Amino acid sequence: MEKANLVEAAQTVLQLNEREGFTIPAEGLYPHQWLWDSCFIAIGLRHYDTKRAQQEILSLLRGQWANGMLPHMMLDSGILHRQDREIWRSYVSPNAPDKIATSGITQPPMLAEAVVQVGKKLSRIERHTWYRRVFTSLVAYHEWLYAERDPHQEGLTLQIHPWETGLDNNPAWVSELREHQMPTWIRLIGKLHLDRLFTFMRRDTRFVPPGQRLTTLDALAFYSVQHRLRRKQYDIRRVLNHSLFAIEDLAFNCIFIRANKHLRHIAKTIGEDLPKPLIDNMAKTENALDQLWDAYSAQYYSRNFVTHNLIKTTTIATLLPLYAGCISKERAKRLVELLHSTMQYGPKYPVPSVAISSEWFSEHRYWQGPTWLNTNWLVVQGLKHYGYHEEAEKIISSSLKLVEQSGFSEYFSPLDGSPAGAKNFSWTAALTIDFLKTQP
Repeated sequence: MEKANLVEAAQTVLQLNEREGFTIPAEGLYPHQWLWDSCFIAIGLRHYDTKRAQQEILSLLRGQWANGMLPHMMLDSGILHRQDREIWRSYVSPNAPDKIATSGITQPPMLAEAVVQVGKKLSRIERHTWYRRVFTSLVAYHEWLYAERDPHQEGLTLQIHPWETGLDNNPAWVSELREHQMPTWIRLIGKLHLDRLFTFMRRDTRFVPPGQRLTTLDALAFYSVQHRLRRKQYDIRRVLNHSLFAIEDLAFNCIFIRANKHLRHIAKTIGEDLPKPLIDNMAKTENALDQLWDAYSAQYYSRNFVTHNLIKTTTIATLLPLYAGCISKERAKRLVELLHSTMQYGPKYPVPSVAISSEWFSEHRYWQGPTWLNTNWLVVQGLKHYGYHEEAEKIISSSLKLVEQSGFSEYFSPLDGSPAGAKNFSWTAALTIDFLKTQP
């Protein structure tokens, strides 16, 4: 498909998923607004409609909590989604907004990245106005992350639910979930092989084959964790009390490091001073990333917040310190070598969400193997930062080939490129546009 035709097709997908002031990820399976989805969507929209891109970001801010948190979901107010609002009951927290129902957790802090990317398409005066419009909200969000998610002031933020990582059922979290947070009643369901009965109750498998989603037992465990958070009124002090299920997620913290850099850039551009404690914390986070490095395997991993033990399951997160942009050239080289191995992260259609050689690898199962365009985009930015332009172009070319062959699917097999997940997925369309528009 010619470049112009592919851009037009991508724009049609985004228009199809457009709602009043924001864009849903996909019809049916994803009826709400998601935090990092909208950030990636804005990055694509900026190339042909900067006003719409700005509105996508501003729509996220309507759900910001009084304590500064940006929730990972802004829930549709329609009668069809009353059950979703009841599941979350954000109103149990005194910090939740009054006029919109949201989730009670956050998602990777991509907002500053999206703000800056949109700003690149504006004139100097428009950019200053744009930055000032979102500055206070951005600062409040980053301050919240340090205040509530770095209780020991070690530099790394912790996450309390797999959904907060965006890489929902990635092996690092699922392995910890099964060890520390699998209720007896769920284990009993598994032992008696009754999980098939619960599969029919799942909403997601009405739209996508079960083999492409979380297992039913893991899905039940995810909702059990969510129910506990709601019972604790999303109060982090109560949540962490006697909790063994909190992880300093590698992907989240890498994205946060990059977001901090963007926030410093925004502040400098508009002549605003960031609070000194925030600046000090930013530096601490960059230094703390070193604690997630394992010299033996020459990879980065997530870490258990309680024990400080690295969770040594290899996922695409190990490549995201490239995106953070604060590691040595030597370590960057070691990570790039993983992209050159067909049994690691360099199959026919890179980059798989889990290494091909991993016991967890499943080519079509959500975040346990498939290639996603959003993580490809993050890896590409990191490769360019360290001067690996050939590797970056290879990933861009492969990503575009996936879309040309299989449409704007949610994710793809890294082995044969076959599509999986939801169809007409918004960030796949948006990042296709960005890849096409930013190619030399």
